[in-house]
Amino acid sequence: MSHNYTSHIVWTGNRGEGTAHYRSYDRTWDVAVPGKPVVHCSNDPLLGGDPAKMNPEDLLLSALSACHMLWYLHYASDAGIVVTRYADTPVGIGQLERGGAGRFVSATLRPVVTIRGHADLQVAQAIHHRIHEVCFVARSVNFPVSCEPEFVQED
Repeated sequence: MSHNYTSHIVWTGNRGEGTAHYRSYDRTWDVAVPGKPVVHCSNDPLLGGDPAKMNPEDLLLSALSACHMLWYLHYASDAGIVVTRYADTPVGIGQLERGGAGRFVSATLRPVVTIRGHADLQVAQAIHHRIHEVCFVARSVNFPVSCEPEFVQED
């Protein structure tokens, strides 16, 4: 079964001259998915982008982390593990090549998962290893994704 996803990207960086010169325009755009808030974006600050705006690398790493989280919550619920908080600070490692081309070479997810009660931490840990078999985003990238979870148990 296939699913269709749509997005609308609108370049917002025309300062009046368009792309007449390399420095005559901004590398900014909006992501405008119908019915959802607009996300204002820019390119990587290393390439002159606005550091206050999301860039493609931020969006990809965030999507990877969010997909993992949603599957984790699903599998935890199925296993009877009550998660009360989940926060991740993923790190993506990028590599620049000659000519400026770049790519991700790896990503590490570092979720801190708060679990109610005295759940089996081995089961909670094992769930993370099952997710890359099903996570849409993790299955779509061509670089390794690892996970280094931390667990907090609350009564």
